Amino acid sequence: MDRNDKRENGSEEALPMLRWLRLLVTSLAVVMGVGIIAIVALLWLRLGERPLPELPPQIALPEGESAAAVTFARDWLVVVTDSGKVLLYDHQGKLREEVQP
Repeated sequence: MDRNDKRENGSEEALPMLRWLRLLVTSLAVVMGVGIIAIVALLWLRLGERPLPELPPQIALPEGESAAAVTFARDWLVVVTDSGKVLLYDHQGKLREEVQP
């Protein structure tokens, strides 16, 4: 009977550790769930945006060119075309410089 008593006492001592482990696993699952929801929300918000800002109406690209990238600055606007040309415009829409690839 002494053997059985020792086994039962050992299991009672292990019970608080099992509760602590269960609490840790549950909290980890909750944190991971919140993290996944946050990542999905950020992706949904970021991917819902337009890929490029719209060009102002006064900017006219050369024939057959389309914008691949647009950068707005204080005094000028840079447009990189699909063919690799870099076009530098002022805010009035006048082409100031063109760089060939």
